[in-house]
Amino acid sequence: MATLLDDLAALDRLIHEPARLSILTALASVESADFTALQRLTGLTAGNLSSHLSKLEEAQLVKVDKKFVARKPNTLVAITKRGRAGIDFHWKQLERLHRNASGWKTP
Repeated sequence: MATLLDDLAALDRLIHEPARLSILTALASVESADFTALQRLTGLTAGNLSSHLSKLEEAQLVKVDKKFVARKPNTLVAITKRGRAGIDFHWKQLERLHRNASGWKTP
């Protein structure tokens, strides 16, 4: 039987980190979002958001499209199929952990 520690250790740490979890959760509900909207939704600073997006993009969980619109930089972020599958699976794992929590016993 899996222990609490086993169940928690099985969570994907890349996705489970609170800032990245909030980014992926927000992106899972929309087709795409611009950088400013993500910053408002998550409450992250520009530098922190940029850093987390880089990690998510490296893992191919999001796609970042940078371009200029009316001579102003515009960054559009979309979740990938891999990212959507990852966040869906992660929430299912958390729900299962929550559901099974009543069965955990202290040694």
